[in-house]
Amino acid sequence: MRELVVENQEILIIPQNFKFANRGKVTEVRATDFTLELDYEPENILLNTYCEFYTQTSHGKLYFDSYAKEIDGKTLIIASPAKHKFLQRRQYTRIKFINNLELYYQNNMCKISTLDISAGGMKFTTQDNIDIDASYSVSVPLVEDKSLQCIFQPIRVEKRNEGGYTVSGQFVYKSGHDKMILTQFCAKRSVEIKNK
Repeated sequence: MRELVVENQEILIIPQNFKFANRGKVTEVRATDFTLELDYEPENILLNTYCEFYTQTSHGKLYFDSYAKEIDGKTLIIASPAKHKFLQRRQYTRIKFINNLELYYQNNMCKISTLDISAGGMKFTTQDNIDIDASYSVSVPLVEDKSLQCIFQPIRVEKRNEGGYTVSGQFVYKSGHDKMILTQFCAKRSVEIKNK
């Protein structure tokens, strides 16, 4: 684990209630644990209670479960995990995501059928004309009645042989917290899909 978690590395920590996701920077690495300095006060992160951890490494997106051995304000001592896994080499975990959603731009609405999604953006098909220079608002459903309000900016629009368009683009977030929530949602779904 020492070669995977290094000083100054940014790590996303997700407690059981993902609304209390937090981010921090590794300040020290030891054989049995490492020190994580959080950006925000550790709400809902409890001693000796497992959380999910995500970080980007040169080998890809790293995922592991571990717990805080000590909590002192924003400084946490995290136990070295017994095992870890790499989700994929992309910066953001991309998952298959089949939904019929609506994009809004000024007073215009476009109906879309999503194909896949990540914290970086999404791909979808549509019969409507998409303005590649516009920024669209979209509500992305997560679990049960929870959804995330995002701004979508098209990057690539391709005509389909069967009619309509395939569109790829990126999300622009109002807050880093929203990005963390979608990162965690996609990573968690990716693990669930692989374990089926």
